[in-house]
Amino acid sequence: MTVYLIGIDGGGTSCRAAVAGANGSILARAQAGPANILSDPDTAVDNIASATRAAFYAAGINARSIASARAVLGVAGNNVGEAVHYVKNRLPFAQADIESDGLIALQGALGDKDGAVAILGTGTIYISRHCETVTYVGGWGFTVGDLGSGARIGHALLQETLLAYDGIHDMSAMTASVLAEFKNDPRNIVEFARHAKPGAFGRYAPRVFEHMKRGDAVAARLLQEAAVSVDEALDRLVARGTQKICLLGGLGPLYSSWIAARHQSLLVTPEGDALSGAVALAVSRFGHLKAIE
Repeated sequence: MTVYLIGIDGGGTSCRAAVAGANGSILARAQAGPANILSDPDTAVDNIASATRAAFYAAGINARSIASARAVLGVAGNNVGEAVHYVKNRLPFAQADIESDGLIALQGALGDKDGAVAILGTGTIYISRHCETVTYVGGWGFTVGDLGSGARIGHALLQETLLAYDGIHDMSAMTASVLAEFKNDPRNIVEFARHAKPGAFGRYAPRVFEHMKRGDAVAARLLQEAAVSVDEALDRLVARGTQKICLLGGLGPLYSSWIAARHQSLLVTPEGDALSGAVALAVSRFGHLKAIE
């Protein structure tokens, strides 16, 4: 019986699955709905299974082989033991390891080589590997962390809009566009912010980058301040021996020209994505095992 290996990249927006042979050659990929094991573990399990079935179908493999497959899952919340235990006991695989989404991103970007990834999206987290030791920096969430993230940049834009409305800071084309979106009533901004999740704030980050390209001074200042936070984290990685850095996430490419020159010289292109990283980890952990009859 052939043993198939599965990589899972589970996020709050979608779950991606890849099925591979024992040598790690990916046969097919597929996608399903969100897989947040903390906020909705049952839906996460359903979507992990759904994405896996779709990948097997795309590869022309009978879905019954899923029961004998081994998997590595990269998800947020892997450090919460109760959630991991709950999900792991409900997975349809013969064996599975649940790791952080950051670890599979690191593996996908750098393979087995030393270096670091900066995952810059709605949140921020930095993962480095040096002499087989993996270290995490940041990732503490929007309330007390995620400096330089899309959520933080969007939040700062709304703050600037209110400062401009009050005449404390000059109004710019960017802050004027935000105020107009909220019908020129600052109370609407306050009401929005009261209920907004990090992703809702993050949707305003692209506007800052767009207006920066148009020469908006406020946008440039916000990005300079955000880049300082990213550079501080990268300095910590470099102090630990990091010599290669991959910028990942939705904001990764946008930050490449904003971080300090001392870090730009260390930037490398990622070899692969997080899903390929999950498959690679599955190969290293389970590729030698035989099928469970």
